[in-house]
Amino acid sequence: MTVREVAASAYREALPALAASVVGGLFAGAVLGGMRAELGDVSGLLVLVPALLATRGNVYGSLGARLATGLHQGLLEPKIDLDDDRLRGAIAAALANGVLVSVLAAVATYAALTALGSNPASLLALVLIALIAGVLSGIALTVAVVSVVIVGFRRGLDPDTFVGPVVTTTGDFVGLAVLLLATRIVAAALGGI
Repeated sequence: MTVREVAASAYREALPALAASVVGGLFAGAVLGGMRAELGDVSGLLVLVPALLATRGNVYGSLGARLATGLHQGLLEPKIDLDDDRLRGAIAAALANGVLVSVLAAVATYAALTALGSNPASLLALVLIALIAGVLSGIALTVAVVSVVIVGFRRGLDPDTFVGPVVTTTGDFVGLAVLLLATRIVAAALGGI
């Protein structure tokens, strides 16, 4: 293949995912706009939002890359088979990393805001919000990433060209939606934050 043919193929495969990324970003912005009350009520939540969203892209982008590499090398079959140790291990690692880094982000947010003399929500509240959001978004992103990578590969597409935009868009939209849900759950459980 010539350089031009490779570039044309990459654009053909990536443009639909990038277009979906723009639309998904608008929806994520709408969810963030709908969180005004929670952002005002939970001191420190606004600081936590970028950390949680960034970690979704990093952790689940790595999962997508790992799966794509396994498919290209023939180490994974292009089917969703939870009996496959490699697939199950990659999913378990991503979920564990996603939840762990969510909790660490909450602790770091609390520590940084306290050190700066701010009065953040309680450590328990921030950790619970991050934990619930990490678990729920992790499950949703795992399903999305595994499905998109394997289905795309079976259709003859290179998952490396579209997994990034899919992960970031899904991570932003789902991440904000479950963060809103988690905040409301924790506020109800703790009788306010």
